[in-house]
Amino acid sequence: MKSRRRQAVSALKDKKTGRMSLATIVASAFGGLVAVSMLLVLYLAVMANRENTFSLLNDKTVLIVRALKERVESHLEPVGKSVAALKRMFEDGDISGADFNLMRLALSGAILSNPSIDVIVFTDTEQNESGIYQDENGKLWPFRRNPTPEIAQRYVLPKLEPDAPPTWGPLIESQGRVYANVTVPLVRGGKLAGYLTAAVSTDEIGKAVQELDEGSDATVFIITDEDTVISHSDTDDLQAGRKKEIVLPTTIADLADPVLLRLSSTPVMGDFKAAEDAGVDVRRIGDGPEHSNYIAMTATISGYSTEPWLVGEYVRSTSISREVHRLRGSAIIGLGAVLLAFLVAVWLARRSARPLREIAARAEYVGKLDFEQVNPLPRSRIRELDQVSLAFNAMVSGLRAMNTYVPRTLFNKLMRLGFDGASKAREAELTFVFTDISGFTSLSEKMSAVETADVLNAHFRLLVEAAEEEGGTVDKFIGDGMLAFWGAPDARPDHAQAALRACLKMAHAQHKANEEAMRLGKPVLRLRIGVHTGTAVVGNVGAHDRWNYTVVGDAVNTCERLQALGRTVVTEDDTVILASADTLARIPGITGVEPVGEQHLRGREANIEVWRVHSNASWPAEGRIFAQGQRGVA
Repeated sequence: MKSRRRQAVSALKDKKTGRMSLATIVASAFGGLVAVSMLLVLYLAVMANRENTFSLLNDKTVLIVRALKERVESHLEPVGKSVAALKRMFEDGDISGADFNLMRLALSGAILSNPSIDVIVFTDTEQNESGIYQDENGKLWPFRRNPTPEIAQRYVLPKLEPDAPPTWGPLIESQGRVYANVTVPLVRGGKLAGYLTAAVSTDEIGKAVQELDEGSDATVFIITDEDTVISHSDTDDLQAGRKKEIVLPTTIADLADPVLLRLSSTPVMGDFKAAEDAGVDVRRIGDGPEHSNYIAMTATISGYSTEPWLVGEYVRSTSISREVHRLRGSAIIGLGAVLLAFLVAVWLARRSARPLREIAARAEYVGKLDFEQVNPLPRSRIRELDQVSLAFNAMVSGLRAMNTYVPRTLFNKLMRLGFDGASKAREAELTFVFTDISGFTSLSEKMSAVETADVLNAHFRLLVEAAEEEGGTVDKFIGDGMLAFWGAPDARPDHAQAALRACLKMAHAQHKANEEAMRLGKPVLRLRIGVHTGTAVVGNVGAHDRWNYTVVGDAVNTCERLQALGRTVVTEDDTVILASADTLARIPGITGVEPVGEQHLRGREANIEVWRVHSNASWPAEGRIFAQGQRGVA
């Protein structure tokens, strides 16, 4: 009876708060099945229309880019044919490098038949250059032996074999212009007699291509060497708001065209497969924060330089995708209420699944004991999810409180290695580190309880960070001291080296902390550290429901006695590190240590050999840890 009453009260509360049952949400989602069945029918009709639409768009794209390519080729191809014709005249004996007057007439005729040629040069085997140069007014100027630097900078002579065809060299930039140049070898009597080179300014090519600009929504461009823009039809628009004048050629970065900047990093659209097969790449490019979309159509032209040219045009997506928009409009009308019902079902499903995703994400952090990343789950209007959220938040609060007393790194190691096997008590060779603050009792008498706790917390934070960076396990804090060990629960052969590295890092950190304390007028701390390697029992020790993963044995006591022995070392350094010979024996080739001698430690019958570790301690396997001469370690 009481159970039913509780259920009735719970249902009444849920009704008042507006929380819905998960079953109600699932039942509503079934409405999406009706939408899916109708969508299949619409899909067949829409796909047929889509295929026809994109077929037309592919054809249009290919025609646009093909026209751009033909404009470029119509300016460069005749130049190659002209030098090829002059090559045949030379090899037939109609012209000769020895008769410059006859050569001049032939070269002048080539320029007159191809006004786009800026300079045409004959270079003999002794590198003497003679030819015809066309100035900006169209007047022809002959030169013999050597051209002026202004002319010579417009072309380059490549290395060619005598039987090489007309070869286009690299683009040359001179006086703010870019020149394409083509060269043919001249052979007479089976021997190389020289070379013939024609140079063409790309300015005329750019102007011819820009004539194909379709208006304010379209931009035509040519890019060479992957990054140099030699033609752009809308530089005036890009100039707006700039102080520095845009002068072509220039790099894409300096031009700062937002579409060209994203061109190479934008993938090719898969809808234009026919255009891609024809050598035309189509991309949809987003432009900055306005999210204006552009359609870019590009094609590669090879053979007119050592690097391919990229010619193309980009237009606002609205100008080329009106057909697509009409297709979408008809599809939306066909969907109508069916699509609306489907979207509502999807929205409800996503809304229901979102809390579950949040729980899963937070649970992953809980499994790692990373509670800083776990925020409380919000309340839900769905009854079952709200109950889960409340239970999860309560669980996290409890685990967070418990985690304060359980070392996170130790827990992660035990879980990784298998908790039952790794935590079982066993005997193992370990390296222990025991620390203590010199004179802390008298120092704490001058501080309040809160100040004492703050000092110890800051101090232990430095020690724990150093120990965990080197893979150590912090066992416990004893007053103002700390016990840590290496070699368990995860076994490692270099436990002695790792422990000593951690000690040097502790000393370095304490030295830095003392410098800051002196600057702020606060008391400084002097640290004693004992390091010893030996056999001890490690694992769970305790009774009933109270266990502690710890170490027990004579080796642990020896380490504590070594730390206490540090009181006998007279030094002004911040930290004294004393290590047993058992530890140093496991670090071959160590330097930066000095013997303290055989010492009798309280509680032990036999003496133990003790060594002092300095700040410049190092060993071949690891190298020097801290710079030689650094203060902080005796």
